[in-house]
Amino acid sequence: MPEEPNVGLLLFIAYRAMEKRVLDAVVDAGFDITPAQARVFQRIGPDGTRLGDLAEQAQVTKQTAGFLVDQLERAGYVERVPDPTDARARLVRIAERGRQAMPIAAAVVVEIEAEWTAHLGQRRMADLRDALTRLREITDPYARRPTQ
Repeated sequence: MPEEPNVGLLLFIAYRAMEKRVLDAVVDAGFDITPAQARVFQRIGPDGTRLGDLAEQAQVTKQTAGFLVDQLERAGYVERVPDPTDARARLVRIAERGRQAMPIAAAVVVEIEAEWTAHLGQRRMADLRDALTRLREITDPYARRPTQ
């Protein structure tokens, strides 16, 4: 009998299922974005984020993050702007085309969470959200510091 998958793998499987559906919907709506680009894009803060921070959060090299941001910038999804807190630095900020894709992705997330709630029941889904939120306190270093 095969071993039970560990919790990390179970979380990853659910995440990847959601990620695929969201990305498929965004692409179907006419936004040409790859999974690698989306993983960088989704980490851009509301006021913009430095490239090094995007690389760290996406767990890729700064060169890889730069390459993906270059692609996103050419496609009109992001823009590079001066960092108001450091004249030498630049921020990657979501551009108009990127903002247009965001409601499509958000709607799919709502749809998926509703499906998961219907499958698990409201109580289990609430417990899952609570447990994952609490687990984030010790697993997500980016939740504890402001995005730059």
